[in-house]
Amino acid sequence: MSENRLKFETSPYLLQHRDNPVHWWAWGPEALAEAKRTGKPILLSVGYAACHWCHVMAHESFEDPATAEVMNSLFINIKVDREERPDIDAIYMGALHRLGEQGGWPLTMFLDSEAKPFWGGTYFPRESRYGRPAFVTVLLRISEAYQNQPDNVRKNTEALIASLKDDSAASDRAAPKPDVRDLVQRIARAVDREHGGLSGAPKFPQWNIFWLLWRGAIRYDEKIAKDAVVTTLRHIAQGGIFDHLGGGFARYSVDELWLVPHFEKMLYDNALLIDLMTEVWRETQEPLFKIRIAETVAWLEREMIGEAGGFAASLDADSEGEEGKFYVWSAAEIAEVLGANDAAFFSRVYGVTTDGNFEGHTILNRLDSLAMLSEDEEARLAEMRAKLLERRASRVRPGWDDKMLADWNGLMIAALARAAVVFQKPEWLTLAERAFTCITTKLSAGGDRLFHSYRAGLAKAPATASDYANMTWAALRLFSATQSESYLAQAQRWADVLDQHYWDSEGAGYFTAADDTTDVVVRLKSASDDAVPSANAIQLSNLIALAALTGESRYDDRARQLVNAFSGAVARSPTGHCGLLAAELDLDRLVQIAVIGRDNYLASALHRISLPGDVEFISAAAPSVSSQSPLAGKTSIDGKSTAYVCVGPTCSAPLQDADEFLARLRAARIAE
Repeated sequence: MSENRLKFETSPYLLQHRDNPVHWWAWGPEALAEAKRTGKPILLSVGYAACHWCHVMAHESFEDPATAEVMNSLFINIKVDREERPDIDAIYMGALHRLGEQGGWPLTMFLDSEAKPFWGGTYFPRESRYGRPAFVTVLLRISEAYQNQPDNVRKNTEALIASLKDDSAASDRAAPKPDVRDLVQRIARAVDREHGGLSGAPKFPQWNIFWLLWRGAIRYDEKIAKDAVVTTLRHIAQGGIFDHLGGGFARYSVDELWLVPHFEKMLYDNALLIDLMTEVWRETQEPLFKIRIAETVAWLEREMIGEAGGFAASLDADSEGEEGKFYVWSAAEIAEVLGANDAAFFSRVYGVTTDGNFEGHTILNRLDSLAMLSEDEEARLAEMRAKLLERRASRVRPGWDDKMLADWNGLMIAALARAAVVFQKPEWLTLAERAFTCITTKLSAGGDRLFHSYRAGLAKAPATASDYANMTWAALRLFSATQSESYLAQAQRWADVLDQHYWDSEGAGYFTAADDTTDVVVRLKSASDDAVPSANAIQLSNLIALAALTGESRYDDRARQLVNAFSGAVARSPTGHCGLLAAELDLDRLVQIAVIGRDNYLASALHRISLPGDVEFISAAAPSVSSQSPLAGKTSIDGKSTAYVCVGPTCSAPLQDADEFLARLRAARIAE
């Protein structure tokens, strides 16, 4: 019987469509079998819960009975939550790019009855506008082409699948390595010197790019790169992309000023910004960054903790059908809450005007003056923000996607573990450890295998390479923070899972999907940057750390194989592989530091200097590392706090003077 089957799903995005008149299927064996049985083409619609234009297309077309009738008659209609099945999204987004189209969501792809793509697009309006054809017109033309031009459809599917396979199989070994210092300089010159971010609009935080810039700024002592990162983070921290009342960063800014955000908040963006800001704060000691990190962690704890302590995926951009309605203010409402005198002061600082800066309302921001005010003035503003936050709580809230994703949780756990140590916040470490336990229990697929997603008591979706890579990163960060050997052991076991089920034994590198994932038409393999770091980039960093911590050469061998596997792709597009290049900087000169002793003056010195990519231990006793590690057996001298700085296999003499320690750290981080 034809029906909408999404009512049986747990994904908030899929459940948003459970009452559509469209006969939706979720992606899976049953839907694919139905397409084969009927011979109908597949209409694949991919989106996510916080996607504004996904909501627009749903309201215009998927809720419309006339449109649904056409869809149901001509197609097997499959709805995918891209966050729940990133492997599926990556395949068909890759196909769309090969058709010469710009990507985005909602992703609308047309597949043959074997799930092979032949045409697609993104958002299609119900009526023709924006230079786009009406959706029903597209449906009719695609159905006609599928029925009457089978040879053309077959040629398209064969060409697209072949291209996807070719890219995944490519492993040009020993290709020339790009000059990373020159690349860092070139990217830094492309950054908007006034507002930060890559010049133009829209602007995204783009962690991969700015992480490489910061790595280059430190490794090569490049002031232009350092200034580019600091300028960017200042504007992000003071712009409308930051929620100045509730904390947390939106996904991107639609303008070049970082003023008007696309209002959804994603877990991964906030994790990566916490991590980058933590490292930049160490170098600059800029109070703004420390404050924004604390405010974002407070938001995380208040609004984003799901079942058993795991972190939820996102908050929607829309409420009551309007983008940003929950977050914007009128001058009159602010005056009503704060009173005239306080409202006048608050409005000067946060850019509140009668006319507003967004559709007649104001997005709070501090872009007119990036500097922090006096301690008394900031305290006064904090009281006002608390009052406005309380008023805002009475509004209709944006949708909360409370599914827990292993890969995004891994990013946040890693960021919290490092920030907890740097800012001496043990409660943040508790958050990280609790989330780690949640993922290893609720998302367990037996043994050391994981599921990708969990919600409403059900773990589902096969884990991708990013799930294991990011959770391995989290485990290594927790090992550094706690020195509990269980975290190092878990990191090693997940590395084994990646090698057993994801490693390309013919061309090297890690596939996105496991060898036992049965519902994908091609196993992709890539190290290129996306909104989140690639699995191969993160795992390269993990392998380098594991080699140093355990002394096992197999990790170093694997890391070098991985670098060689993607050397051709990196040579062709170095700017598209910033994450991998940043990780590769540690391949032959990983910096490891141990601070041993009960006095914290050396630890305080360590946290006044940026050492991106390093491995750090702060403890009362010798670090719990393999006897093959250069840090093995390092102890305090004469009962006093003692530090050791190792670059590759070579360690410094014991250091007990803070200034000498800092000087050694500065020397260790600069390229020879």
